[in-house]
Amino acid sequence: MATSSSLRWFDLPNAPSVGTELGILTDIPDGGAKIASLELKSDTNNLNPFKFIMLRSGQNVVAYVNRCAHFGVPLSENDEHLILDSHISISCNVHYARFRWQDGYCIRGDCEGESLIAIPITIEAGGRIVISS
Repeated sequence: MATSSSLRWFDLPNAPSVGTELGILTDIPDGGAKIASLELKSDTNNLNPFKFIMLRSGQNVVAYVNRCAHFGVPLSENDEHLILDSHISISCNVHYARFRWQDGYCIRGDCEGESLIAIPITIEAGGRIVISS
């Protein structure tokens, strides 16, 4: 089985295509996060939406698949239960593994040395956050 560090976002089921809009910059509080999911029109039962999380620090945003590198479970199911140290780290709600904000690298926990699965993004005109190549 591949580790989270060897997976890429586009390897996952229902991964969206390059150019897909993930959100708007102003919808994410500075020093905060936004959990979201995308459902493919072809997946009418919504069995496997593509779940992701975006972290904002000023005008910079990083995006990761909402999947802990240790066990593959979501870091959190909703924004209210996220464990954040604003601009510094985010932690998994299940195993409490801690990941660096800027690159998703695990600095504490059972997955130390692995990383969250990054999604490359660009912020376009009007603050649109889109997947880039």
